Amino acid sequence: GSHDSFSYWVDEKSPVGPDQATVIKRLARISFVRRIMKKWSVTQNLTFKEQLEGGIRYFDLRVSSKPGEIGQEIYFIHGLFGITVWAGLKEINTFLEQHPKEVIFLDFNHFYAMGDSHHHFLINRIHSAFESKLCAVECVEYVTLQYMWEKKHQVLIFYHHPLYEEYPFLWPGNKMPAPWANTTNVHKLLQFLETTLEERSRYGTFHVSQAILTPRVKTIARHLIRGLKNTLVHRNLPMILNWVKEQKPGVMGVNIITSDFVELVDFAATVIALNNLLLEEDESTS
Repeated sequence: GSHDSFSYWVDEKSPVGPDQATVIKRLARISFVRRIMKKWSVTQNLTFKEQLEGGIRYFDLRVSSKPGEIGQEIYFIHGLFGITVWAGLKEINTFLEQHPKEVIFLDFNHFYAMGDSHHHFLINRIHSAFESKLCAVECVEYVTLQYMWEKKHQVLIFYHHPLYEEYPFLWPGNKMPAPWANTTNVHKLLQFLETTLEERSRYGTFHVSQAILTPRVKTIARHLIRGLKNTLVHRNLPMILNWVKEQKPGVMGVNIITSDFVELVDFAATVIALNNLLLEEDESTS
């Protein structure tokens, strides 16, 4: 999985998003401030298509309306506005059309400046993009690849808003817990990932291990020009990847792992390779 999957492009000419504090919105009237924000808002370099081609199958999505704009268009957002959700969904669907056995998870987990009418608009967009590819809510343990292939489903949508109850193809957010370490310290992060794996639900949910470091205000102040990638990610990704290599998948093991800048190390291939451990287990029991 990728963290803030859509943030490979943000619009530094647009107003600052409603996910930001009032003081940031005021400061960001200066174009220089928006340029700095971009360095800290971008957590991926690759487009959806490039991420999919690189093996990413879980997408972490934050969305917002654009206050003051006529209509109900919804955009991706992380401090600054990204592309429209519709453009992103179409790009993902094109890949799925070309690869009918691939399955993806879209996790809509943060919503900003959105009333019910915005939600209904977005949900209709999701349905229009994927139609019969959408997998209806089911017992998590039933949803194997075999199950998805038989039904010709390719997309699971997780929707962290009460309106999920009105649509059979929206999975509740509590089926996709993603505990967040909220630290700049890689050792604290890895300890947190270990602890939350030990506490994960044995059955009934997926589980996201967010292998990401989060800058504090003082981190940004100290390294203003360097940005997220050069300050936190480059230095710590090798240690995070070593942790991933030591994991086991399956019950109480890792399930979905997300990272910033997924192409900087061999992240997706390393996570995918963990599945070989499950195959070895199957062979030894049979």
